[in-house]
Amino acid sequence: MEVLIETLTRIGDEIFRVMRGLVVLAAIFFALMVHAQDFAAVKQAAKRGDAKAQYDLGVMYRKGEGVVQDYAEAAKWYRKAAEQGYVKAQNLLGMMYATGHNITQDYAEAVKWFRKAAEQGNAKAQNLLGAMYAEGLGLVQDYAEAVKWYRKAAEQGYANAQNSLGVSYVFGWGVAKNNKEAVKWFRKAAKRGYADAQNNLGLMYAKGEGVAQNDAEAMKWYRKAAEQGHEGAEKALQAMKN
Repeated sequence: MEVLIETLTRIGDEIFRVMRGLVVLAAIFFALMVHAQDFAAVKQAAKRGDAKAQYDLGVMYRKGEGVVQDYAEAAKWYRKAAEQGYVKAQNLLGMMYATGHNITQDYAEAVKWFRKAAEQGNAKAQNLLGAMYAEGLGLVQDYAEAVKWYRKAAEQGYANAQNSLGVSYVFGWGVAKNNKEAVKWFRKAAKRGYADAQNNLGLMYAKGEGVAQNDAEAMKWYRKAAEQGHEGAEKALQAMKN
């Protein structure tokens, strides 16, 4: 009897695994069908000149959703949307040119599209344009211009730009050195959870630059950055513990 029960149990488990596999396959098939239907609808709208649809179609080609992945087609549709002033498309097209990811790297083209989005007030593009000025990529290096664009993004609460603005104040890049201002911007970004800024704020407390020296505060911010996997903060925290 026990053998029979064990056999039936194994059969039941096997049936359950097969059924579960079929359910998973059905779910995948359904998802693919939905993506295919979405792709067809989005492509029709994109061909009619809808900027958002053109951007969405670019995303679908980039991710291979409902269609075979094709970065060249993605760039093509991003450009169509970008030329109509669609900010997200301008940003992504700029990033594709900046990184050279499956497209010929062209910093000047990247700057062109970042600027268009930045002038529309997009914080991410403002920060990226600032970075291009700071590095002298696609244009003449100009720290003052970099700070100008970092500040625009930072004032919108964009943590990456707040951190970059803080760094600019520490080293006097495009602005007079001012550790108190650096701490101000590091703190804003750190409170938003930006690991680099948390590490930088910890460093300012550890050295007593722009703020009263405070090991406890230094360790607090190093710890927050370290918990996000920031290697520099992990080493600094360990050094302070030792």
